[in-house]
Amino acid sequence: MSVPKKGDLTDTEKELLQVIAAGNVQEASRLLGSKDVKVNCLDEYGMTPLMHAAYKGKADMCKLLLQHGADVNCNEHEHGNSLFCTGKTEITWMMLDAGAETDAVNSVGRTAAQMAAFVGQHDCVTVINNFFSRARLDYYTKAQGLEKEPKLPPKLAGHLHKIIMSTNLNPVKVLELICEKCIKQQDMNEVLAMKMHYLSCVLQKCASFLKDRQDNLDSLIKSLLKGRDGDGFPVFQEKFIRECIRKFPYCDATLLQQLVRSIAPVEIGSDPSALSVLTQAITGQVGFMDADFCTTCGEKGAEKRCSICKMVIYCGQACQKLHWFSHKKVCKSLQEEREKHEAESAARLQKQAQADGDQPLEAVTGGMEELTVSQDETGSSSANQTVDVNSETDFVTAD
Repeated sequence: MSVPKKGDLTDTEKELLQVIAAGNVQEASRLLGSKDVKVNCLDEYGMTPLMHAAYKGKADMCKLLLQHGADVNCNEHEHGNSLFCTGKTEITWMMLDAGAETDAVNSVGRTAAQMAAFVGQHDCVTVINNFFSRARLDYYTKAQGLEKEPKLPPKLAGHLHKIIMSTNLNPVKVLELICEKCIKQQDMNEVLAMKMHYLSCVLQKCASFLKDRQDNLDSLIKSLLKGRDGDGFPVFQEKFIRECIRKFPYCDATLLQQLVRSIAPVEIGSDPSALSVLTQAITGQVGFMDADFCTTCGEKGAEKRCSICKMVIYCGQACQKLHWFSHKKVCKSLQEEREKHEAESAARLQKQAQADGDQPLEAVTGGMEELTVSQDETGSSSANQTVDVNSETDFVTAD
């Protein structure tokens, strides 16, 4: 079969591109079975059917084309555009798993990750920076050479791969997926090298606790969650993460130097925390702090608040119950602080209304009541949004 040329398409191949644009997977499957169709054919712009499917965000179509042998690295586009810049993390993952090259550059000298970052596709950047194929990990589940046993027990490979691919670096979340051993690749980039080192430190800390306490890791988890008096800031967790970064063995690494410059001048308990700086470095997302993260496990998208203080966020009752031993010491003070700020805000609004002379006091008061109701709707009055605490039993229930 001859090498495909730009624009040299059969009628069936032209029909395939139209079917891909329409998203008809069944019809595309039929056409791909035709002898008149080359899966890596090129249109007049040098784009393959896989590129068309990827740019249109058709994940099912991409999967079908890959099953028929589509080449993820076949790129004859005049601008060298990458398959990664689709805005769809599922497709980005699919291309990486199929062997797509991440270091290739386009016509303006940008790699896939750099181009995705340039156009604001930060989730795709995260996937590219943190990708580690399961096949590479499975290598260590088999005995090599004269080894009698593999370096990594096969039953642990799935859990370890999940940790490696995760971008949630909160120690508590890592502990949920704990494994006995972490690997390190010599050809790894700085981001993955730092991530592997951090996980290694977590595993070593766990091993140390298990050696001294033969039962479980409860005491370590509580140490990581325990907040200081006054504001509940997890001092031990902060010191632990700082120490992990300090022990990174590659002193000349640019990433290490950036982390040190960002963290070293910051007093413990102030922003940014070591966890937030490290997470930003790993994910490559500058604006990730705009989202709500669970106070206990760090999971993104937490939607429940403590019904007393309404100042801390959780992803569920289990996380709030785990954190309650520490939070209950500062819950009331946080509530008082919030109420104080609300009172000051109400006073400012009232003063402004009186100064303007065009808004009666009742209007200002009514506005604050609506604000309180709005807060309650995301707080104590909604079973879906709030976790209530029974301080006598340390048991948490939804309102």
